[in-house]
Amino acid sequence: MFERPSHAWILAGLLLIVPLAPRAAAAGNSPTGIAESAGGSAPLPGAPGGPPPANAPPPDAADNESNAAKARALVAAAINMTDSAQAVKLLWQATDLDPTYDDAYIYLALFYNSRSNFGKVIEVYQKLLKYQPHQASVYLNMGEAYMSFAPPRMNEALPNYQKALQIDPTSSFAELRIGQIYAAQGNRDAALRYLKLASGDRAKNPDIANQADRLIRDIMGS
Repeated sequence: MFERPSHAWILAGLLLIVPLAPRAAAAGNSPTGIAESAGGSAPLPGAPGGPPPANAPPPDAADNESNAAKARALVAAAINMTDSAQAVKLLWQATDLDPTYDDAYIYLALFYNSRSNFGKVIEVYQKLLKYQPHQASVYLNMGEAYMSFAPPRMNEALPNYQKALQIDPTSSFAELRIGQIYAAQGNRDAALRYLKLASGDRAKNPDIANQADRLIRDIMGS
């Protein structure tokens, strides 16, 4: 169903941004890929009525580790499925089991984006933001989703780019988008201010700088 993303990807296919990079999905021999722990027939530490196991993690930590493993197994199963509906169901289940596991959100966003369902892309990232509110790349991708509507929903995209820039003041992509939106809104001074910042990142991001330069020329020539 899914082609594994490379180290970088973008929703709208317009520019290359710093992504949430998916880790390698967990492998397993079954749809869940979960190896259940089972005790032997003899009494073991940690069995009902028995002594606690040595160096055992707290129960909550053990539950979290189990849920994380299950989430990874669900993602591994989903990306190899041909049944899209079932794969998406597994991916959403993975976000419930381990809400901080990036890969599940990435594949969901890729799926919905491939079908131009940008409202669902936004829903995916809104859920991730509840658990990882300080990832600039999440806000960038949400901004891209809003910009992918026809016409672009710039008023909703703008605060996402602004938040991304607040988290990562070096994000020339956020500067470019903010400048682009201000230019479209007729705010010439603000547009030039952000576009010049994006243009100054030529050494690290020449493509972004070149796009900023073109927009600056358009504004100055208007």
